[in-house]
Amino acid sequence: MGIRTKFNLMLALVAGLGVGLFWLASIPFLHIVTNEEVLQSSRIMMESAAGARKYTSEQITPLLKDDMKVSFHPQAVAAFAAKRNFDVLHAKFADYRYREAALNPTNPEDRAVDWEADIINDFRAHPDKVEISAERDTPTGPMLDLARPLVNKAACLECHSTPSVAPPTMIALYGTQNGFGWRPNDIIGAQIVSVPMSVPNARAERVRTLFVLPFLGVFALLFLLLNLLLDRMILAPVNRIARMAEAVSLGQPNIPAYEHEGSDQIAALSASFNRMRHSLQEALRMLGEH
Repeated sequence: MGIRTKFNLMLALVAGLGVGLFWLASIPFLHIVTNEEVLQSSRIMMESAAGARKYTSEQITPLLKDDMKVSFHPQAVAAFAAKRNFDVLHAKFADYRYREAALNPTNPEDRAVDWEADIINDFRAHPDKVEISAERDTPTGPMLDLARPLVNKAACLECHSTPSVAPPTMIALYGTQNGFGWRPNDIIGAQIVSVPMSVPNARAERVRTLFVLPFLGVFALLFLLLNLLLDRMILAPVNRIARMAEAVSLGQPNIPAYEHEGSDQIAALSASFNRMRHSLQEALRMLGEH
């Protein structure tokens, strides 16, 4: 195996290790960046839902309060407004989800499933928490869930304390089995925004690739330049000296001297070879005279 082959194998090994280490090191970094990007989007959607709730409770509910005695209007419920507001986004981005999950909801559709119940119980166990975010594996891919607690307010007790004080029209629609017994300031549920991670993860992969390609380009340029330097400064002079040494060993004494400019090791080798060649010529001349 020649010097060039050994040298290139070493370069290839270093390049492979460098690219591999860079690839591995970029995974947690890009994961953090991707999570922050998705969390920011989730918080914007959460604020949009909060805005719809606030507008409904302050502007719509008072207007429909008297009518609720005659006919139940879900439009007067803040949670209904938030969910319908999110439906506009869901129609365009089908994988995005917004839930107002509760352990004891009025509408059975809002009952928390296992992982949602875990979030609500976590909020109940840690009342100081204002937000929870976590990744979750689903059949369609990983999802990032952002959750905020739903705290029972005094106004909610008009419908959710006992069936006897709830609007009869609500009782007629949902019955008396669910959504009652809420206490003031209890954490009764959680707002949960779920955003798919597949798109940002794919974007992170593209970013990683875009970073690796220039890295490989630098190694390729370095590989080319080092091979040119190796050939010009080492291999070409050494090959010339080797051919001259072979010619001398075959009895060709009149080989011209090889002068290598500079003060490096190749120059020292050529000077040593020239002295050896001169000494051999002198020795052969002296033997010829005798």
